[in-house]
Amino acid sequence: MSFETRIEERPEGGTLGPYLETLGLVERLHRLLLDVIKDEFERLGQIEINAVQALLLFNIGENEVSAGELKSRGYYQGSNVSYNLKKLVEMGYMHHERSATDRRSVRVRLTAKGVAVRSTVAALFARHAETLEARGLIGLTHGGELTGFLKRLERFWTDQIRYIY
Repeated sequence: MSFETRIEERPEGGTLGPYLETLGLVERLHRLLLDVIKDEFERLGQIEINAVQALLLFNIGENEVSAGELKSRGYYQGSNVSYNLKKLVEMGYMHHERSATDRRSVRVRLTAKGVAVRSTVAALFARHAETLEARGLIGLTHGGELTGFLKRLERFWTDQIRYIY
């Protein structure tokens, strides 16, 4: 059942409707973002990597991180992070090495091939930002308000997970 269906079932008024509508929008936007990234790589003829992996490389950037840090730092929320890391290493997009201090932990960083993917995603995002601003769809003021709201929502959800009300 989608968030839209649940909105239809609610009584009018209150904040539940707008909240459910926001949840549905966030969910759809994430899926659309992945589709946009996938389409960009298909246009470029780069079909070896999927959108989730490309976004993961973009978010890691110049950092060297462990799989656990990917989730805790908010780089990656998926349940199959180990699978994607393994595939990215196998395909040559990432280096991996065991931590010198904790042999159970593996650190990863981008290879030149991974940096190229990251650059492709960064260029895509830069084009989008320029187009949005040129069309007057989002500017510094609107973007700040939207980002502020989403950060407050993120904090609220994080607090819910930590049982802080």
